[in-house]
Amino acid sequence: MKNSLILLAALASIASAQQSVAQPAPNPAFEAADIHASAKVTNPGMRGPIVRGERYEVKDATLLDLIAAAYGVQRDSVQGGPSWLDSGRFDILAKVPAGATSAGSKQMLQALLEDRFKLVAHNDTRQLPAYSLTVGKGKPKLKEASGQGAPGCDRKGNNEDAYVEMSCHNETMEMLAQLIRGVEVPAELQTIPVVDSTKLEGAWDFDFKWTSRQQRALGDAGQRIPLTEALDKQLGLKLESGKTPLPVLVVDSVNEKPTENAPDVAAKLPPPLPATFEVAEIRPSRPDATLEANFSNGRLDAQAIPLRELLKAAWNINSDDLIANVPKFADSAKFDIVAKVSTDPKIAAEVDDDTLLAMVRALLVERFKLATHMEDRQVQAYVLSAAKPKLLKANPNNRTECKEGPGADGKDPRIANPQLNRLFTCYNMTMAQFAEILPNRMPGYVQTQVRDETGLTDAYDFTLSFSGVNILRNLTNRNPNSPAEPSAALSLQEAINKQMGLKLELQKRTAQVLVVDHMEEKPVDN
Repeated sequence: MKNSLILLAALASIASAQQSVAQPAPNPAFEAADIHASAKVTNPGMRGPIVRGERYEVKDATLLDLIAAAYGVQRDSVQGGPSWLDSGRFDILAKVPAGATSAGSKQMLQALLEDRFKLVAHNDTRQLPAYSLTVGKGKPKLKEASGQGAPGCDRKGNNEDAYVEMSCHNETMEMLAQLIRGVEVPAELQTIPVVDSTKLEGAWDFDFKWTSRQQRALGDAGQRIPLTEALDKQLGLKLESGKTPLPVLVVDSVNEKPTENAPDVAAKLPPPLPATFEVAEIRPSRPDATLEANFSNGRLDAQAIPLRELLKAAWNINSDDLIANVPKFADSAKFDIVAKVSTDPKIAAEVDDDTLLAMVRALLVERFKLATHMEDRQVQAYVLSAAKPKLLKANPNNRTECKEGPGADGKDPRIANPQLNRLFTCYNMTMAQFAEILPNRMPGYVQTQVRDETGLTDAYDFTLSFSGVNILRNLTNRNPNSPAEPSAALSLQEAINKQMGLKLELQKRTAQVLVVDHMEEKPVDN
């Protein structure tokens, strides 16, 4: 009996050890994390995630942004979830364990979303819009590569040239599909996947040329070679739109707001970076100096910067109407700035755009004795109003979002009329939400916040087809002696009126303005 008990105890011990070994290691997690709603800004957009030492930061991110970042997928690959998934924005500051890797930080963000937002998601495959690269009629016009040398492509020409030429060596068709997605025409290829369906194995050498989107909009029809035509006639390949099964991440459930931060979270988080430059030199610019600015490796090099532009950059203001009481000398006085964040390379490498702008603001305050405040003032700003609305009510279950590219019908007017180079499709969006995103999505047209005065409270699906500001500018400034077709361009305001039955007009209204109370003409000596 005694021997039996000993045997049973030994077996139990072995089983326990096996179970212990079989237990998976705990998923990596942040040691502390603060989540709060982002401040309202004119140009919202996700910044980060960035890991700097023990600090993990992401700013101005929607839940859709955070989920895509956590799982390492494109935003379009995140399917399902509530309609508001791409609406509210959050800042996250967290502490990562020592020695954390980039892959580990993604897993930590996953764990944070699961813990604080109660995110539940799974991998799946769904039929999604995509372009398929296939073999056309006849034999492909490709040369089998010898296999010698590293694969790659050399590009000649840019948007200002009549043609863009691509010479590729030792490239697979899969790589060609990815290459096509990154070039200019059709524009939606930058957001919709391109799938290799040629069934051509191995590596190939090939050359092709096409006309950039900008030159297609400005040049003569006889000189245009669309990308799809170049692939067909020069390589014997077809690029066709449709749907194909693609891997996706499906959101099953998620909360709109996170659980509360721990009361002692601030004490556990890494300290903030310094908000001032360690060393800075400011000197008047030479009369012949040209405007330049660069920030790299913790060093700011700026040349011939007018004080007004420094003010606008430091406060992230796009419009002169949103800055008041600027002295006259701020337009003529130009300066060169050389500033170093820190002599410590670790600190220098950690500075992001937000911290850099805070440093520039502090520099202006210190060296030019700048004093400012924010106040509401009457300015020329855009108002969105209803004329004769022609909008389609949305399915309230669909996600609220706007993206570049065709709507559900797949129609793309950019192909027939390249002067309409912007195609903007929105789903389940109210006019208040549309007005809010205009400054960020249409910065060339709209530099101030837009007030919604349409009186429309429903959510709608709509598509806007119009010309980018650069197209309108180039059409206006092109050589009048060169032959050109009649313009078929359309401004954003015209498109909103004709296609949505709304008006986007400048009016006098109240807006937040940066007011300069005091500013010296010359900086304090270095």
